[in-house]
Amino acid sequence: MADRPVVLIAEQLSPATVEALGPEFEVRHCDGADRADLLQAVVDVDALLVRSATRVDAEVLATAKRLRVVARAGVGLDNVDVEAATQAGVMVVNAPTSNIVSAAELAIGLILDTARRISVANASLRHHEWKRSRFSGVELFEKTLGIVGLGRIGVLVAQRMSAFGMTVIAYDPYIQAGRAAQLGIRLVTLEELLAQSDVVTVHLPKTPETVGLIGAEQLRLCKPTAILVNAARGGLVDEQALFEALAEGRLAGAGLDVYEHEPCTDSPLFDLDNVVATPHLGASTEEAQEKAGVAVAGSVRLALGGELVPDAVNVEGGVIAEEVRPGIPLAEKLGRIFTGLAGEIPQSLDVEVRGEIAELDVHVLQLAALKGAFVDVVEEAVTYVNAPLLAAERGLAVRLVTDRESPDYRNLVTLRGTLVDGGQLSVSGTLVGIKQRERLVEINGYEVDLEPAAHLAFLSYEDRPGMVGKVGQLLGEAAVNIAGMQVARDRRGGLALVALTLDTAPSAELLDRIGTEIDATLVRSVEL
Repeated sequence: MADRPVVLIAEQLSPATVEALGPEFEVRHCDGADRADLLQAVVDVDALLVRSATRVDAEVLATAKRLRVVARAGVGLDNVDVEAATQAGVMVVNAPTSNIVSAAELAIGLILDTARRISVANASLRHHEWKRSRFSGVELFEKTLGIVGLGRIGVLVAQRMSAFGMTVIAYDPYIQAGRAAQLGIRLVTLEELLAQSDVVTVHLPKTPETVGLIGAEQLRLCKPTAILVNAARGGLVDEQALFEALAEGRLAGAGLDVYEHEPCTDSPLFDLDNVVATPHLGASTEEAQEKAGVAVAGSVRLALGGELVPDAVNVEGGVIAEEVRPGIPLAEKLGRIFTGLAGEIPQSLDVEVRGEIAELDVHVLQLAALKGAFVDVVEEAVTYVNAPLLAAERGLAVRLVTDRESPDYRNLVTLRGTLVDGGQLSVSGTLVGIKQRERLVEINGYEVDLEPAAHLAFLSYEDRPGMVGKVGQLLGEAAVNIAGMQVARDRRGGLALVALTLDTAPSAELLDRIGTEIDATLVRSVEL
């Protein structure tokens, strides 16, 4: 049990999170907001689970020598230094869809509350006042809703507020007009949106480009009867400019869940009775917390199992199609076989994907091949995260080539590279049958048909009688059993290639002896 991977949970998460991890992991807890406690706790952990209060920076990553994955149980990653994690080869994952419904519903709640002045009326009544005339509101029916950022949450808000009879317009430079039209939404410029909307709701990520997007100049474009809601990220709206617009009557009201500096308990905005404010509650529902915990627990299981994680934010490849997934371990094995045969990192490497899956996004196969190519030749742990960095640092030019045509196989993955001396090397593999069994089908132009195994050996020599027998004899004398063998040649009397799967790994001395006996031009072993 001592060998179980260690998962450190640094903040309060749903009990379902631990259940989703399962018994294969040792689960520890610490107070991530306590810096000293965190630094002491991360020293020997394999995975770190956090929410928003734990700051995961270069210091934490340097201290956590065994760390392989940081999981944020939520969407935002403001508290995680993704660049430093990538340099350290640490995967960063989040739960991008866990809180979208909760966040959308809170934004809608802020819209309704601000429009009908529910919170201030409630506070007045609790002070034993009955002043109905003070709290006259506005209907949303037939009003215009302007959504700044038409991502997942923005779309959910649009769908729900359309049911209120609102006309929906949106600003998002990364959304095609056709896609917006399918949703019944008209795309406009930010200036047009602010001028036309009765309600403006912000649903953007926080980036250098979006910070301060709505400032004093933009707020002057708004109708004096308009309401502005920000339940996305603090800093997207200039809070001082917002206060001035509200105090001067240039804006009717605002609903806020996020702030430039959090926690925020002292803001002039809180003194205005046309402001509804909540303490960053967008993801604070039981359902969202459970979804987030379960999602990142699943990602941690995949990451610590050496698999690619679709929700990893610092791994290329994105969402992986089901048809592509079986090829990932094959591509990684081809990478290991390629480097094992080459005995070096190539100068350039093409990852060729041919057949039906070439119509899909197969970048993940390039990533898997890179991981395999480096895993046996560098000292540091190679992950799906740092494999592209290792390639860049070593000047390895990598290219993905796809082709729908595959004459001989339904799908075929080939690694084709140029070595330092200018020589060429290629290895190809495919998946066959209902069970999608892996097959090695080509090595440097030689046709083979071999299932990759834990112990592989490759020999090349001048084709002549008796060589196969010598190889078998020498392996037998060393008590190394042959599980499978393929012999191929370019022509009769030309160069022959023997590909072997073995039950045990051959020693270097044994391989040298075989190479000498058959006068081999190539002797290589590969451990998978």
